[in-house]
Amino acid sequence: MNPSPYTFLAQITDPHIREPGRLAYGRINTAPYLERAVRSLLALHQRPDALVLTGDLTDFGRAAEYAHLAELLAPLGDLPVYLLPGNHDERQQLRSSFPTHAYLQGEGEFVQYSARVGPLRLIALDTVAPGQSHGVLCGERLAWLERELAACQGEPVVIAMHHPPFRTLIGHMDKIGLLAGAPELEAIVARHANVERIICGHLHRAIDVRFGGTIASTCPAPGHQVALDLQPEAPSAWMLEPPAFRVHAWDGQRLVSHLAASGIFEGPYPFHENGMLID
Repeated sequence: MNPSPYTFLAQITDPHIREPGRLAYGRINTAPYLERAVRSLLALHQRPDALVLTGDLTDFGRAAEYAHLAELLAPLGDLPVYLLPGNHDERQQLRSSFPTHAYLQGEGEFVQYSARVGPLRLIALDTVAPGQSHGVLCGERLAWLERELAACQGEPVVIAMHHPPFRTLIGHMDKIGLLAGAPELEAIVARHANVERIICGHLHRAIDVRFGGTIASTCPAPGHQVALDLQPEAPSAWMLEPPAFRVHAWDGQRLVSHLAASGIFEGPYPFHENGMLID
């Protein structure tokens, strides 16, 4: 890998890992898709400085599923990996299954933490409502975020959360979106111009929205994607569209976000040979 003056935060979301050999939704073995995403991440020309997984790490939050997830992430070696729960996860089992991830082991109910990735500050915000598919940001969680942002004024901040705080126009997903706390979150973010990005999961698609004076985005999944159908009453459905992950690059002044395809593809091939355009 080539050295770079930039800081790279990779994002993978919604792997939905089952026990080895078990199928998610009775149809898809999600493990090979995460394996492919990990290989693709490791094949990047620049090594990421850290990886964040923005929720739905497993399908049911079971110990055997988290053990399988740990095996699939093992090829990342010493790359810092930050986990946060989604609505398919179980907070306490997540903590128990990754005891060496000190940032998970907070005393409170919520899995929330702040971590440094080079000059970036990564703030993970817990949106889980136990037993529910939708997300919630209560006053306690929002107050914690306000304190964290006050403590890192002037630093570029990336807020990571599972449920996106905006309407995606995919009706069945918006019904299980962030149903409480989004306006309050937007007001907090608007007061802190150093929030460079809000990165989310849950949607299994790439979506970008202006939010609180910054950009909020979702990320494709390593396996199955939510079907793109903006008819309000469209059925809940998923597809095996091409998977991807995001690479968020800090250049010292701005955060530049890329989609990286998950898989091995032909190339790269040169546009020129000996300074001449190839005919």
